[in-house]
Parts: sequence; C-alpha cells; structure tokens
Amino acid sequence: MKVSTSITTSGLHQQYPKCAKILLSKLNMATLKQNLCYSIRTMEERDIPQSLELDREAFPTQWPHPNYTSLKQELRNRLAHYIVACKQTDAEPLEGEGKEAQRTFWDKLKHLFIDNDSPHALSLPPRDCIIGIAGFWLMMGEAHIITIAVRETYRRLGVGERLLISLIDLALQLKAHVVTLEVRTSNELAQTLYQKYGFFKTGVRRQYYTDNGEDAFIMTTDSLTSAAFQSQYQRLKKAYEQKWNCTLSGGPL
Repeated sequence: MKVSTSITTSGLHQQYPKCAKILLSKLNMATLKQNLCYSIRTMEERDIPQSLELDREAFPTQWPHPNYTSLKQELRNRLAHYIVACKQTDAEPLEGEGKEAQRTFWDKLKHLFIDNDSPHALSLPPRDCIIGIAGFWLMMGEAHIITIAVRETYRRLGVGERLLISLIDLALQLKAHVVTLEVRTSNELAQTLYQKYGFFKTGVRRQYYTDNGEDAFIMTTDSLTSAAFQSQYQRLKKAYEQKWNCTLSGGPL
C-alpha cells in the first residue's frame, strides 16, 4: 500500500516531532543528491549578482561585504582567479521561441535600455543558478585561497569539497607551487576538510576576522607536484568520484 509522504510526515509531526524533522531532512537530502547535477567553470561578469547574494548568505557577519564594483575589479585582476559551481536553470523559452531567439531579445533590450557598466546591466534572467563560489590569488607561485562558499540548500552534498578540488587543479594548471589559506580557529569542519587534502597549520593570525576579532589559522600544502602530495590527492579525487558518482575534469579552464 502506498502512502503519501505528506500524510506520513504529518502524523509523525504530531506524535514524534523530532523524528519527523530528521526524516524530512533525510528525504530532502536524498532528493537533492539524486537530482544534483552541476558543473564548475570560471566566474563571469554575469555571475556577479548571484555571487554577491551567495557571499552574503554564507558570511552574514562579514564586514565590509564585497560589492558589484569590487568583484568586477577582482574579475579583471590578473592575479585573481574565481570559479563557480552552477546548475542549469529550468526556465524554458516562451512557446514558439527558441533559446537563441529569446537570448537575442534580451540582448537587444539590454543594449537599448541598460548601461553596460551599471550593476543592473547583468540583472537579466540568468542561464545558470550559482550554488557555490571559490577563488584564489596567485602570487610568487603561491595560490592563496580567498573564499569558498556554498548556498545553504546545497551544503553537505560535496559541493564545497569539489570547489576545493577544482581550485587545486587550477593552481596546478597555473604552475603554483603551494596552496595556502586562512580559516577561523573555531571552524573545525573546514579545518578537517583542508587537512584531508594535505593542508597543515603553519601559524596564527591574531584577531584576523573583523566581525568578532577571531583568530585565524594559516594553513598550507606541501609542494603540489611532490610525489607524496600527488599520490594522496589523486586517491582522494577517485574516492570523491565514487562517493558522488561523478567524473572530475582536470579543472574549470
């Protein structure tokens, strides 16, 4: 006999509210995992509005927040390299119109009525839904990770780990020797992920975070091209592919 989820969970909510909450969480997570299909690519200017929204969601206490102009300047900075995890949107063209025709219409509208240098220039319907962002600065052979952030709905689904893998792959493509980052001393979950991928603590930056004066651990990898790092890294990538049933490319470029 088939019973709808709504009836079942409704009964559970009345008798066992905690169990119902756990069950719904698992059902939602299973559904997301089954339907999760996304790609990693280089961040583009049209991604700025969604990226800013995601950044504010992930780091609500951060100050100052990046804005359209500052992120646009970052994308033009030759030292900065940003990537996004994106899902194709479900939006379809109007009946009788192809996707190319619809895109042409929006392009014409944008050129007629919108200043291309305005923050509103890219506020047209996006083709991709950005679910994660990440980036680093490359200086003197060191890829220094600036940010890794994932939308709350898509956390605990391997997106953050895949962004980290993509950053390391990109660092290798750009001939970086090591990858470094700062992480809050209280963020043990992130530290565990970084240690898994060969990062180790090399120091502390006192009162590094301006929102609450929290210290940051400085973490770095060994040489990216060393036999020990590569052996562990390739093993971790294969394990990730098996766990999440996906194929990792060599990087977002």
